[in-house]
Order: sequence, then structure tokens, then C-alpha cells
Amino acid sequence: MPIVVNLDVMLAKRKMTLTELSEKVDITMANLSILKSGKAKAIRFSTLEEICKALECQPGDILEYLSPADYKKLMG
Repeated sequence: MPIVVNLDVMLAKRKMTLTELSEKVDITMANLSILKSGKAKAIRFSTLEEICKALECQPGDILEYLSPADYKKLMG
């Protein structure tokens, strides 16, 4: 899927750990890990909203669309 999740990038920019984010947004580490790894098939807007609040960012800072060709290059 050519949607890339840049959660790890935003966490690094905010100097926040996945554990800290999990506590702030009350989402399990397992669910955040699935999202961070790009294995999630969907995300609720309410969850995205809470993540954006905690990271003080926009949804586009976390989710990125790549063309199928660019996605294929990225994934090897």
C-alpha cells in the first residue's frame, strides 16, 4: 500500500518515545507498534486526532502517500 506512516519520524522530532506516546493517547504499545511499522490497515480519525494532539502535528506529518513506483523503490 503506498501510504507510508512516518510516526517514528515525528516521535524523533518531538524527542518522545513510543511508550510516552502510548501513555499520552491511551493506546496500547502493540497498536502503536502496528501503526508505526506500517502494518495497520486503518486508523480511526479519533485515534489520529489524539496522536496529532500529543505530537503537536498535522495528519500529513504522520501519513504520506507515495506513488506505487516510489513505494516500490522505498520497500526494495
